[in-house]
Amino acid sequence: MEYLLIIISAIFVNNIVLAQFLGICPFLGVSNKLSTASGMSLAVCFVITLATVVTYLINKFLLVPFGLTFLQTIAFILVIAALVQTVEIVLKKVSPSLYQALGIFLPLITTNCAVLGVAINVVTKQFTFGGEAHMLGLGEATVYAFATSLGYGLAMILFAGIREHLALNEVPKAFRGLPIALISVGIMALAFLGFSGIV
Repeated sequence: MEYLLIIISAIFVNNIVLAQFLGICPFLGVSNKLSTASGMSLAVCFVITLATVVTYLINKFLLVPFGLTFLQTIAFILVIAALVQTVEIVLKKVSPSLYQALGIFLPLITTNCAVLGVAINVVTKQFTFGGEAHMLGLGEATVYAFATSLGYGLAMILFAGIREHLALNEVPKAFRGLPIALISVGIMALAFLGFSGIV
């Protein structure tokens, strides 16, 4: 039941983009077409999950025991950058087709603050389940990271569909481009706010 609450909360209630406002730059920049949005969503899902597991282990077995928690942000940024580069090199050699599908999006993820935000949330934020607040274990952290990335992908794909639809309609000149996109994101955030009573 706890894992189900984590999944519903991460995807719908505390959506990383619409509720926490992390990862807005790639969210607005890559969501012009469904194809690019789905590619970016897949890459973000992979990197957020992997980066969260690695940073969780580094924090638990290296930073906390040696009293270096003040280096969390810097260490996590370096780990995420190195991880993305390693994944890119491995994918290029092992699976060129997957590298072609994700290749253009992997470098963009290095600067995506959603990846860092999830990694920091997992090790610093206390989560409340059944009235008790506690820190996440490795299994819960992995589920949270995966569900958060699914929420990011869901929001991005929905938004890309809306933007493709808006491109076919006559929008007043003052609202064309970024203004109508921001208004649409605001309405999406309000719609997702309706899920807050679930968990």
